[in-house]
Amino acid sequence: MAAMNMPETTAASAIPRAPDSAGAPADLIACPVCDLLQRQVDPPINGRLTCARCRTVLMTNRMDGFQRTLASSIASVILMTAAISLPFLELSIAGRTSTASVLQVAFAFRGTMIAPLSVAILLLIIVIPLIRAIALTYTLMPLILGRPPAPRAEPAFRLARELKPWAMSEIFVIGVVVALVKIAGMASVTLGPAFWAMTLLVVLVIYEGTSLNEWAVWRALERAKAAR
Repeated sequence: MAAMNMPETTAASAIPRAPDSAGAPADLIACPVCDLLQRQVDPPINGRLTCARCRTVLMTNRMDGFQRTLASSIASVILMTAAISLPFLELSIAGRTSTASVLQVAFAFRGTMIAPLSVAILLLIIVIPLIRAIALTYTLMPLILGRPPAPRAEPAFRLARELKPWAMSEIFVIGVVVALVKIAGMASVTLGPAFWAMTLLVVLVIYEGTSLNEWAVWRALERAKAAR
């Protein structure tokens, strides 16, 4: 079993088992890139834990990671609400102007042979990111306020973890930008406030990904339960 490399040397320490680990050793972690199984230790404050084989960053430990993640989640809910409610873009072709919202874009393929694509777009760019942000807020808010965990906080956080690969707002924004570049010579395009809300949402998702230490959340939930 390989040891783990960190920016600073610290003593190895076991971490409480995550509730979904089903009997697996609590102090082992697998690299998502090279699949190396190795012993997990706490990185130093503002430090990183990296894979001993491929140097992939496995964990960060920011001093204010909970606060950053909570702020990002709340802002994501607000921005997603704005993105749904406000105009996304405006197209002008040959004197005719049309405005589309994110929901209209999502349902653009309804009634066609590729109607399931509308459902996929709706889920991947709106529903799943929104549910994930709400689940993170629900989990972290009581911990930051020093209160007992919310009822079923562990399943809520597990849901947020499992939904992360399926929240694809950034893919949607990139796809829209590519499409706009292709039609720029044929139509006049005006980006609406919902487009910028979605763009900021992508930035927040990246920011949240650099702030969240999942093991620290599990540990905080375990400690809060034990203190009851």
